[in-house]
Amino acid sequence: VQLQASGGGHVQAGGFLTLVCTVSGSGFKINSMSWYRQAPGKQREMVASLDGGANYADSVAGRFIMYAHYPARRASLRMTNLKPEDTGRYYCNTKTTRYGRTNEEHSEGLGTQVTVSS
Repeated sequence: VQLQASGGGHVQAGGFLTLVCTVSGSGFKINSMSWYRQAPGKQREMVASLDGGANYADSVAGRFIMYAHYPARRASLRMTNLKPEDTGRYYCNTKTTRYGRTNEEHSEGLGTQVTVSS
């Protein structure tokens, strides 16, 4: 399972970005996908997750929307009204199960950098 996140960049406060995550590999099904972020000096936090239902961090609720199409092995994170505190490296994370097995595996990509200036 390999993940590739893209779409990061440098924007002004109030701007928007859409991050995209694609999953490659074979022999598994995707159970859920999530976005996490890590900012310097801050704890890593879950930003958005689609795992049965949609879950968002309080800090992004109403501004970020996550979409996913698991058969297409793709997820996106539409981020609007960006704030400087949204700055960080955003990682796509997935839980998968290999065909013929029952254990769940977690995978994460290298992430994409988002920088929001005031």
